[in-house]
Amino acid sequence: MEERHLNHLEPLGPLYEMAQNQFLKAAELIDLEENIKNFLLWPQKILTVHFPVMLDDGRVQMFVGYRVQHNTARGPAKGGIRYHPNVNLDEVASLAFWMTWKCAVMNLPYGGGKGGVKVDPYKLSERELERLSRRFFSEIQFMIGPNKDIPAPDVNTNSKIMAWYMDTYSMNVGVTTLGVVTGKPVDLGGSAGRAEATGRGVAIVANEAADVLGMDIRNTTVAIQGFGNVGSYAAKIISEEYGAKIVAVSDISGGIYNADGLDIDDLIKYRDENDGVIKGYPGGEPISNRDLLTLDVDILVPAALENAITEDIARDVRAKIIVEGANGPTTAEAEKILLEKGIFIIPDILANAGGVTVSYFEWVQDLQSFFWDIDDIRKKLKKMMVREFGEVYKTMKKFKTDMRTAAYIVAIDRVASAVRKRGYYPM
Repeated sequence: MEERHLNHLEPLGPLYEMAQNQFLKAAELIDLEENIKNFLLWPQKILTVHFPVMLDDGRVQMFVGYRVQHNTARGPAKGGIRYHPNVNLDEVASLAFWMTWKCAVMNLPYGGGKGGVKVDPYKLSERELERLSRRFFSEIQFMIGPNKDIPAPDVNTNSKIMAWYMDTYSMNVGVTTLGVVTGKPVDLGGSAGRAEATGRGVAIVANEAADVLGMDIRNTTVAIQGFGNVGSYAAKIISEEYGAKIVAVSDISGGIYNADGLDIDDLIKYRDENDGVIKGYPGGEPISNRDLLTLDVDILVPAALENAITEDIARDVRAKIIVEGANGPTTAEAEKILLEKGIFIIPDILANAGGVTVSYFEWVQDLQSFFWDIDDIRKKLKKMMVREFGEVYKTMKKFKTDMRTAAYIVAIDRVASAVRKRGYYPM
């Protein structure tokens, strides 16, 4: 009988291929059925839009944007929208793929989605940025809704842009719809604790990792690559609430090192008063990005963009624990080296899941029009992060594998269970 080739799908790019390989490693360990594996390897929906924006000088400029929904078996798609000059379909599809597993590993009733616009937002005026945001959201609106797909902030987007999104959607449908996006200002249906959520989640799992490895986090040193929202909150919470010493941080302008520990509140104040960068901070000495990643510290937090730790850098990494605050910061080749060196890696789909978890809290609050205080948010987040870290760690031990593969096993098992029970429509 002639062989039937069931998949005629073209690869989306090297980053998506890396994400698929991470998935396949775990899928093979649990002997996932071929039908479900084929289904979960690919996005369900990919939208590419080319749209015009009128600039302040009267010229019309064209932009390209994307929205990808990877899987919605467990609930509506969830995932951020980023503005960056390097945004491309490979990146957005990969991030949507990872969001499916991030939501599942936290046991949230969501699937994975992601969006992006190829733009340098810092080259636009405030009015141009608003026009771009409203037009893009209108272009993708038929995919979006509080029960369909709920976007959130990501790289170079923020609560102000989420407010524009919410208002655009609400005006188009004729009714104020708070639950259409998360990460909004608190007085427009946003949640207390959302800004700090990803960084707080990083701090919580860093403490859990130190504990299972027999380390007292109060006696640890920490280096953090990236000092934006995630990195700065992680630094503040790890140092203030858990007692670790932050010896180095970096951002796009360079790095700062102080062996005696950095004053994080002072550094945040300096950053906010100096165009959002830490270059020139007097409380430490300059350090390169590579030197920061290879410092002799207990905990390393890559909280910038993907592919930060390459094979070349991995050979010199000396940290005992890596907590992936960013999405996809470690290449596959680098991870092999790090694992061979015995470094404990908390993968992105678990480590930075605090943001989507508090986004879930915000969505629930919007739907029921009842809002929680900051203490409730922090208590619920910690409970969920600790619980799911424990589930992944237990799975790692059971399958004698690494934490990333264990996280995928937990997540895939939950999504596959939903697929089995829902079936394939039509039959």
